[in-house]
Amino acid sequence: MSDGTALPGPDGALRCPWALSTDDYVTYHDEEWGRPVHGDDALYERLCLEAFQSGLSWITILRRREGFRSAFADFKIASVALFTEADQERLLADTGIIRNRAKIEATVANARELSTWTSGELDELIWSHAPDPTTRPAPRTLADVPAVTPESTALSKALKKRGIRFVGPTTAYALMQACGLVDDHLETCVARSAP
Repeated sequence: MSDGTALPGPDGALRCPWALSTDDYVTYHDEEWGRPVHGDDALYERLCLEAFQSGLSWITILRRREGFRSAFADFKIASVALFTEADQERLLADTGIIRNRAKIEATVANARELSTWTSGELDELIWSHAPDPTTRPAPRTLADVPAVTPESTALSKALKKRGIRFVGPTTAYALMQACGLVDDHLETCVARSAP
């Protein structure tokens, strides 16, 4: 059993222990998690997927990501904003995604709201909540990685104030981790120093 420190992966390199349970996780951990993500549509996709993940394992979402992209028009804000009630009913029958009515409705409602924002506004709002990396020591174990921070709480409030749904402080922090606003790879993890 892990003590929360980095463990050797299939290639012998040390990685965050959560990344070692499946090949899908290893790839996601090494190539995506913690890398900076910019662009309104790309951030909208991550925001939606984190909301769908709420209450579920991330691997459940990761393995359905292509299904989500197909179902939600590649998470193009302008396209999803045009979804009708019929589209939402179609999504409730789509086995390629998580069929949760509240989350589907929030995904469409959020696209409608975001379609009224100026280009780059979502990117700017999210990244304005990135903490100063020099004030955050690298976590040594998983116990050093928070689930919520003052910044994620502020980001959640800012998004909710602007009409964005299904983005509590924990979901906001998961978004910050996934999109590189924070680097929560463990201190000895091979991905921490990756470009």
